[in-house]
Amino acid sequence: MESIVSHIEKTPGICGGRACIAGHRVRVSDIVAWHEKRGYCPDEIVEMFPGITLADVYAALAYYFDHREEMAEELRKSGEWEDWLKTHVPSKVTAKLKDRNGG
Repeated sequence: MESIVSHIEKTPGICGGRACIAGHRVRVSDIVAWHEKRGYCPDEIVEMFPGITLADVYAALAYYFDHREEMAEELRKSGEWEDWLKTHVPSKVTAKLKDRNGG
């Protein structure tokens, strides 16, 4: 467990205090999404995030499996936040497209 702790940290004010790769702003949930949802292998994830190691990726996955309730809650809140933003904050891109198309 100490090995995982050396790779994962939760720091108030960084990524909303969520679990991240130590010394980076790559959240555990980002690693999980790339691996579990998009099917990338750990080596491919390392290539996508310069500066993180294979051990970081495996530690993130281990953290995820050890803290599934915490991670599920984080993902649920993230989805709620995205829904709220879509509803309450107009997209600048959509507004520009409307202006450009005379709509």
